[in-house]
Amino acid sequence: MAEIIQREGTWIFDGDALRLTPGRDRNVSLLRRTLGELTVPLGALAGISFEQGRKTGRLRLRLRDGADPLLQATGGRLGEPNDPYQLTVESDRYGVAEYLVDEVRNALLLDEVPSGPVDAYLLPGPALPLSVSAGDGTASFDGEHVRLEWNWKTEDAKAATGGRSLALGDVTGVEWHPSAGLENGYLRFTVRGAETKAPPKYDPNSVELWGFKKDPLMALVAAAVQVRLPHPARALTPEPAKELPAAAADHDALLRRLRELGELHRSGVLTDEEFALAKQAVLKRM
Repeated sequence: MAEIIQREGTWIFDGDALRLTPGRDRNVSLLRRTLGELTVPLGALAGISFEQGRKTGRLRLRLRDGADPLLQATGGRLGEPNDPYQLTVESDRYGVAEYLVDEVRNALLLDEVPSGPVDAYLLPGPALPLSVSAGDGTASFDGEHVRLEWNWKTEDAKAATGGRSLALGDVTGVEWHPSAGLENGYLRFTVRGAETKAPPKYDPNSVELWGFKKDPLMALVAAAVQVRLPHPARALTPEPAKELPAAAADHDALLRRLRELGELHRSGVLTDEEFALAKQAVLKRM
């Protein structure tokens, strides 16, 4: 077992999984504290690295594409303070960090864990129920319905549509974007039959975000929904053609042969006697 304890959190590797527990330091982000402890199975890892600095270093995990619904829903846009797969390391613990990296890498090699993408989520996503208020509304999710409620800051036309209750079966996609510069962020749900290109400010299936402290918590709602949607890798893979059983394939071929014989008989190529004999031979095979 390898363990490193820092103010931002504790990482423990037991050979099968990494357990990431957020610290209680006031600098730990609200998202990280709310998300709580994460257990990352070895099979979800694509790699691990440690970067040394003069005063502090940084441990970084790299997950396999498609393994984590949080990374899928946010598209890798979580900033450094909110990224649960990074840990600041004090200089007097560099040796411990390097030992942890070696242990994880050795386990990846011994278990021959591939680094490529996966077609199923390997992490369960945030615990339910979830409810977050930020920007121009509140988003709640209980596993079956997404509920959106508006506040006094919501644009009038959007607020006039009233609160929204989206059945999970009607949701085809979800994404979270942080605000950047003068551009606001959003939590957006794509709903079957109600696709729109309207800005989040006017879209009744979106919560507009303005860059405040609770904005990243909307990413947890996105992840909780994402993990319950069809995995993107499977959605992009066409269904394989279903092969007919051998008996069914033979039967279809014989039916086609009967039709061909009938056409030859009607066109005069086969006499009545020839047609009768050929037809009898085909029927015996059926």
